Amino acid sequence: MIPEEFVDARLDNYKVETPVQQELLQMTKEYLARFDEIKDTKANSMGFVAEVGEQQIRRIGDLRKRAEYERIYNSYGLGKTHLQMAAAKELIRRGYAVLCISDTVFMNELVNSKRIDDGGIEFNRLMGAVVQAPVLVWDDIGKSKYSETKEDLYYQIINERYKARRPILFSSNEDPMTLSEKIGPAAFSRLSGMAKDFFLQVKGDDYRMRER
Repeated sequence: MIPEEFVDARLDNYKVETPVQQELLQMTKEYLARFDEIKDTKANSMGFVAEVGEQQIRRIGDLRKRAEYERIYNSYGLGKTHLQMAAAKELIRRGYAVLCISDTVFMNELVNSKRIDDGGIEFNRLMGAVVQAPVLVWDDIGKSKYSETKEDLYYQIINERYKARRPILFSSNEDPMTLSEKIGPAAFSRLSGMAKDFFLQVKGDDYRMRER
């Protein structure tokens, strides 16, 4: 389930043009180098999040100040997803089964599946896949619009993977505070604990804007 845009994503074709991109690449390489060693431990995951989250910036009432924060603390277009997918392909090459999901698409499908009158078959299929996958790559976690139902689902997924010691490679354009708000403090506590050795807060220039 690698997005078409990142089918060719590899570590060796990730463009490093800024210090933050160097940090992202270095952490990904270090994580992959240690993966076999840590995959069955409680701290077996990796996460890239924003220094200042999207939700926090949206709360700024002064439009000029908000625009300045968006520029200074931008977390889009740094190549987080490229590196996630490159890591996924490397782990697949090593023989690990990997499931890649996009937060908004998957969470909406999961919520909608609860409304289907099929005795829970579709819901259990989706939940089973995301909980049981040996490695889960979760792109843009916390992007989906908040609801109490989704908060419960985030907790169920992350807690089950935490208990089973199944790794999650995740990225978010929220910071630790706002991500905790979006997915719930209990889920965030477990997720951040799983990634405590490989957890990076980032900001920098959007490469898509530079290319334009």
